Amino acid sequence: MKPLSFDVVTIFPEMFQALKDFGITSRAFQEAFVELALWNPRDFTIDTHRTVDDRPYGGGPGMLMMIEPLKKAIDAAKKTHLSKGIKASRVIHLSPRGLPLTHQKVIELSQTSGLIFLASRYEGVDERLIESCVDEEISIGDYVLSGGELPTMVLIDAIIRQLPGVLGGDNSAIEDSFVNGLLDYPHYTRPEVYEGSKVPDVLLSGNHARISAWRLQQSLALTKVRRPDLLSARLLTKEESRLLEEINKQEQDSNN
Repeated sequence: MKPLSFDVVTIFPEMFQALKDFGITSRAFQEAFVELALWNPRDFTIDTHRTVDDRPYGGGPGMLMMIEPLKKAIDAAKKTHLSKGIKASRVIHLSPRGLPLTHQKVIELSQTSGLIFLASRYEGVDERLIESCVDEEISIGDYVLSGGELPTMVLIDAIIRQLPGVLGGDNSAIEDSFVNGLLDYPHYTRPEVYEGSKVPDVLLSGNHARISAWRLQQSLALTKVRRPDLLSARLLTKEESRLLEEINKQEQDSNN
């Protein structure tokens, strides 16, 4: 199986070393599940100062990233992909105006063979580059960061977790939050009692059916409180509906 190719266009390529040095992503690179190529648009400039930004037409604060260095960097990444047999590279721009990142989108991207990320800086990118070279724009949240490097690393990390064989346990990725449309249930480990707070008895029972039911109910309860939008968008199973009814009844009883 060929490794998934990540290519990133960035003026700060050094930032991405963190992915190779720590944790699950580090292991994924070491074991050749993925590979990373970094493309600095300054290397594709022709002036002495290696300029990649300029003032926006029409005025306004800040600077914009110029078309030509970015396009040349993207074209170079695509050419490398073609040499690896990757014929359909997807170019993604991490931007606050993009569609919100979801687990479903992560799964979709994890099933591709080559991704090119545009990690822009300054006030943004000349729109003509977006129109001609970018396949989609993705946002990791309704806020603004100094650049696209951190969002790109977030997305790469999320994708790597979904690749078969990367995580130690076969069920690790399956049991993550959002995988089944619900938030994750509470977790506990040793000691059994800490400062008077005890691990729930059901988790010590050894009854796996009861434990599974408790975990599902806890997921439903947390999702109901913190992300009701996920519940409203989900088609509940009979078991989930029954457990949710129990949750609602317990809330009513406690309020009476």
